[in-house]
Amino acid sequence: MRTSNYLLLLFLSSIMCFCDSPKTKEKSQMTAKEILGNPSYLAISYGGYRKTSRHIQPTINQLKEDMKILQAMGIKMLRTYNVQLAQAPNLLKAISELKQEDSSFEMYVMLGAWIDCKNAWTAKAPDHNVESEQNEGEIARAVALANQYPDIVKVIAVGNEAMVKWATSYYVQPDVILKWVNYLQDLKSSGKLSKDLWITSSDNFASWGGGDSEYHVEDLNKLIKAVDFISMHTYPMHDTHYHPVFWGASKEASKQEMIDDAMLKAKEYAISQYDSVKSYMESLGVNKPIHIGETGWASFSNGHYGDNGSKATDEYKEAIYYKHMREWTKEAGMSCFYFEAFDEPWKDAQNQGGSENHFGLITVDGKAKYALWDLVDKGIFKGLTRDGNTITKTYNGSKEDLLKEVQLPPLKKEMSLVH
Repeated sequence: MRTSNYLLLLFLSSIMCFCDSPKTKEKSQMTAKEILGNPSYLAISYGGYRKTSRHIQPTINQLKEDMKILQAMGIKMLRTYNVQLAQAPNLLKAISELKQEDSSFEMYVMLGAWIDCKNAWTAKAPDHNVESEQNEGEIARAVALANQYPDIVKVIAVGNEAMVKWATSYYVQPDVILKWVNYLQDLKSSGKLSKDLWITSSDNFASWGGGDSEYHVEDLNKLIKAVDFISMHTYPMHDTHYHPVFWGASKEASKQEMIDDAMLKAKEYAISQYDSVKSYMESLGVNKPIHIGETGWASFSNGHYGDNGSKATDEYKEAIYYKHMREWTKEAGMSCFYFEAFDEPWKDAQNQGGSENHFGLITVDGKAKYALWDLVDKGIFKGLTRDGNTITKTYNGSKEDLLKEVQLPPLKKEMSLVH
């Protein structure tokens, strides 16, 4: 009888271990293929800089604070931009420590490797046909970090808006990106990088063939075939000034109706850019995932997009756009690395009213913008702080005060369209 009971217990124990094992394995060995497009793994673009200069790096504790805030929001996939500075390796260290401290903590990273042309960011004229000598070291650092943290780094993105020709300070030709993507793919094939690590480049929709035909070159076609997925950027907010053919209200109505009408067109504009990239990709006989590597909407601008410009930027419109993007990409089975988690005042250090400083969903001092007010109401930030500040609502939670600063988009019939 004792032997029978023992064997029964042993059998039941083995079943329990068998049932638990795949679940444990899935969490510890999640791959990019399983994460990207998974609605349970929301993505976001992240920078933790609090000051007007990146010389002041966020500390490990500050990075941990931010990770806890993002985890509370349901974020489980981050995008970073370079491995030249301390933030990216420190972020991976912070995530690793959080995982050791709390086995339920889960966060993954699309690690960006910055790519430049020769003479970028110097007093010399950029040579867009020759790559920077710094690129090789940048790729080497990304490879080292991916191998050091294979449980966290699930994607390497070669370059950020590195091919789009309006990036006049640093852009390179597609052959440079192709060279490094192929290099990383070869490392995977030879076992020097995880076979499950995905490789991409994160760039403007036009750079992926969705815009002007000048981008339709053979090296781009080869790149599209070489990457594991396309990471494309779309920014309707910027184009409310540069290409406002979609912007503006169709008819005079209530303030909210006019704004809702304009923001729906902004969503449709973003979708049209996705469709253009998808169409070009398919014209090459390629069928692979496309994810939104960047899109966002600033909450303030004293320039082209503000009160004296296209009247596009405020927290109310930002919230509508954020909701639109999350709903669209979820329905389409895509990830959206929404830009961005927190405001970063270094981006336009000389003009603190510049739009680049105001893309965050949360302010530098830890105030949740209107897009996240509902999460504050739900108490998901309870007990969390940013630099000692509890997470509270902007405008002291007064929607009435917020709406006083919201500008109406112009009527389409009154707009002077720029092509």
